[in-house]
Amino acid sequence: MRRLLSINPWLYLLLFVLLIGVVLGQQYRLFERAWFSVQEWQHGAQWREQSLWLGDYRVVIEAKPIADISDVSALTYDPDRRSLFSVTNKPAKVIEMSLDGELKRTIDLEGFGDPEAIEYVAPGVYVIADEREQRLVKVRIDDATRVIDAADFQQLSLGIGRNGNKGFEGLAYDAKNQRLLVAKERDPVRIFEVLGFPHVDESKPLALQVNTDPKRDARLFVRDLSSLDFDAATGHMLALSDESRLVIELNADGKPVSTLSLLRGQHGLQRGVPQAEGVATDDDGNLYLISEPNLFYVFKKQSD
Repeated sequence: MRRLLSINPWLYLLLFVLLIGVVLGQQYRLFERAWFSVQEWQHGAQWREQSLWLGDYRVVIEAKPIADISDVSALTYDPDRRSLFSVTNKPAKVIEMSLDGELKRTIDLEGFGDPEAIEYVAPGVYVIADEREQRLVKVRIDDATRVIDAADFQQLSLGIGRNGNKGFEGLAYDAKNQRLLVAKERDPVRIFEVLGFPHVDESKPLALQVNTDPKRDARLFVRDLSSLDFDAATGHMLALSDESRLVIELNADGKPVSTLSLLRGQHGLQRGVPQAEGVATDDDGNLYLISEPNLFYVFKKQSD
């Protein structure tokens, strides 16, 4: 009896540790990440030839400050201007940067409550997401643009799953299929597919459709979504998670095929990325990343 009583506290401790492990595993999606690592190892040779294969990327510009800017959020690549665009919300601005992270100009935003994302759609045409209002605004930007007033442009409000400051956080555009991909940050993580907005061909009537893919979203082993990007060359989507310190590549079927860790020591990083907020790729497959308050990163694929 005495021996049994002396063992019980250790047994309780072991059960407590196991319980904590299960809870943390579910919260951080550790079991799904472990299973994906097995799949990545098994199918790597096949997937590598058909994807961006983020495992081959290494950082070449790390944590470069963007001058006189703070609170950056989201990132998009403009192939016509060979520039990167982002937004800030305090104060509300659009910023244009060179591909090596040099600030080129700022554009004031008026009538936006909480701009969190910007996405290139067509030459001179962009969509800006207003997070708390769950509003998408189609805007035009050219060399002469100094101020953008939301009241002057086409807008779309989507009251889907409102949850305070956990609204639209990322955008990506698939030009071939004319679909806008919209990320909901968390609680729960969701990616919405919007067809018919922005209304690119205004000679045709507006036909709006919003689709979801619960199976794809369930495969996203991340705690939140900060940004999206669509790679036209592969037809794959990149999903960035700040809290999980991870970029996931999803194939056309919505299945994860590769990842890029933002932790120290991974992909050549001397320090972990503190608060990743935006991801974009260019025509050459280079990957750009920004982190609050104003840090800029470039990753390039290394040849064998």
